[in-house]
Amino acid sequence: MATFTEPKSDSKVPPPSQVVVESAPIKQLILGLAFGVIFGFLLQKGGVAKYHVLIGQLLLTDYTVVKVMLSAVIVGSVGIHFMQRAGLIEMHIKPTRYASNIIGGLLFGIGFAFSAYCPGTGAAALGQGNLDAIAMVIGMIGGSYMFAEMSGWIGRCIDPIGDRGKLTLHDILPMNRTTVVIGFAAIFSSVLVAIELLAVR
Repeated sequence: MATFTEPKSDSKVPPPSQVVVESAPIKQLILGLAFGVIFGFLLQKGGVAKYHVLIGQLLLTDYTVVKVMLSAVIVGSVGIHFMQRAGLIEMHIKPTRYASNIIGGLLFGIGFAFSAYCPGTGAAALGQGNLDAIAMVIGMIGGSYMFAEMSGWIGRCIDPIGDRGKLTLHDILPMNRTTVVIGFAAIFSSVLVAIELLAVR
């Protein structure tokens, strides 16, 4: 990951040819690669890189995807929260922008419905030899390119609509962060158990 150095407020913004790009530390790149491989391995072993499993989730006949994702949310939210409290990690919260979030979610959902793959499951499916994922990967690359080309216009015209800043549930609910995290982990765990007991097999 690369980040641009921000100019001082009292200095002129340099032309693009003079912008300094800082390369990510090699340790960060290695960790990113390692966790990416682990993530892909777990997706594949969890069965969510299979076309019929993903289609089954969209048709509400197979709840494997929901169970895997809910398990990941529970473990990830609790783990990240306490790692942050221990000073082991630093949170980088994305801003809540209603228009961008809604439009992006709809586009993602349409792509998922047509292809039965999302970026993560599509890459894992391609890695395990599912040739039907090739079309999705090509579309993902094309969509990423279009987004990059339109990012300036999106930032000016779409992002400001409903921009609430870096908003979290802790900011909305009258509770401390630990209570919010543990409370929602308990709720999601209950949903997970209910799905396991009540879902059509």
